Amino acid sequence: MKAYSLDFRQKIFDTYLESGISQRQLAKRFCVSLSFVEKLLKQYRETQSIAPKRRIKQTPTKLNSQQLNILQEIVEAKNDATLGEIRLILQERTGITIGISTVDRMLQKMEISLKKNIARLRKRDPKSSSLVEN
Repeated sequence: MKAYSLDFRQKIFDTYLESGISQRQLAKRFCVSLSFVEKLLKQYRETQSIAPKRRIKQTPTKLNSQQLNILQEIVEAKNDATLGEIRLILQERTGITIGISTVDRMLQKMEISLKKNIARLRKRDPKSSSLVEN
């Protein structure tokens, strides 16, 4: 989500100082969350600034380069595997437990797409297909 603009933050802050209304009423008036108003005012008290904070440190990836290579090998060897299957194989080979969404994110980072053959999947799991007659 994109940060609120400095102009918008300034309007909220000025209104708070001038009108003396509660933080809850201020949040309602500007259609923002109460926690945003609280954080904005706290930030001003601590830093004398209401500007959006800049993200300084990027969160490191869950897998190192060696583990990413293993992930790529898994996908190349078993290109029809689901994200859940890939996750389990990766866990067996590396001992690292990550979520399915993390597997998806790592594959996107490596520019690997997992397209499935829908016709083949329907044969394997007739419950998921609306074409199967009862």
